[in-house]
Amino acid sequence: MTELHLWLRHEVRSTERRTPLVPSDARRLVERGVTLTVEESPQRIFPVEEYEAAGCRIAPAGSWVSAPERAVVLGLKELPDQPAELTHAHIFFGHAYKRQPGAEALLRRFAAGGGTLLDLEYLVDDDGRRLAAFGFWAGYLGAALAVLQHRGRLTAPLTPLSKDELDALLRPVAGDEEFTALVIGALGRSGRGARLGFLTAGIEATPWDLAETRALDRPALLAHDVLVNAVLATTPVPPFLREEDLDAPGRRLRTVCDVTVDVGSPLNVLPVYDRTTEWTDPVRRLRKEPPLDLIAIDNLPSLLPRESSADFSSALLPQLLQFETGGPWGRCRDRFHQACHELGIVEGEFRNG
Repeated sequence: MTELHLWLRHEVRSTERRTPLVPSDARRLVERGVTLTVEESPQRIFPVEEYEAAGCRIAPAGSWVSAPERAVVLGLKELPDQPAELTHAHIFFGHAYKRQPGAEALLRRFAAGGGTLLDLEYLVDDDGRRLAAFGFWAGYLGAALAVLQHRGRLTAPLTPLSKDELDALLRPVAGDEEFTALVIGALGRSGRGARLGFLTAGIEATPWDLAETRALDRPALLAHDVLVNAVLATTPVPPFLREEDLDAPGRRLRTVCDVTVDVGSPLNVLPVYDRTTEWTDPVRRLRKEPPLDLIAIDNLPSLLPRESSADFSSALLPQLLQFETGGPWGRCRDRFHQACHELGIVEGEFRNG
């Protein structure tokens, strides 16, 4: 591996408690000769002192903008709006390749500065399987919040907690009515997490995957009380839930949690809402009578920041130890250049790509 300088940035979103790299894995990178700078961050679940003890350099929050040119900036969620030109290689979830709102503007910032987006969603093996993902915990929390809302026990604002604390809230108590639940995308990471979340709550969810969605039984879908969508579509498919379905006679469906949150994308399989919900206001009522509630939070795993960060970091570490221009990282670069080309963006000199 060529000499690598990683720069772990502070997350600008106030509800983002996770990190893509935990201190124990940071230590392993430092021991392998990686230069690792970690920005101070009051909200990160792991204090900066633990990174310093692991041999990392410490820098102020937001100082990545003046990091050495060859530093690779590592994060999770969106970048701040400035600077207008992005000069570094950035590793994070860019959500910029499926015509999401703001996608073109982000890619143009990279093109203007000569930087590169290495989107973690497209860090895949030779067979196209994701190498590092938060999907399991996203599904688990999606099911958990849906259960708590359906049982009338979801309180706002949401706050991070441990898995033991969450499971204690999920376990059924005397007087809880039974209900039916459906998980679409049940065989994937998020789907498996959602099914386990329901089981923790005493509910065995109906599992649907490719076979069931190829010929969707819409009345059967609407006959469930709770729906968790864990499908990440990569090509256009008929939507699972349409606006007219919300007014279907006899609809039993009362609570929907969209784990995928592809709002604004033409690949959205639940095109019945136009904005995400937030920690401060996690539920949006789509219909008053009969009631239909939606949960669509795009950083669900941050509600279990320690567990989800540790899992993600352990999967990302081997890829960082083999950070090269080819292989999975090369595919990330290729996908970035392809996305720019598809939008007609004229790229500058990609100093880091």
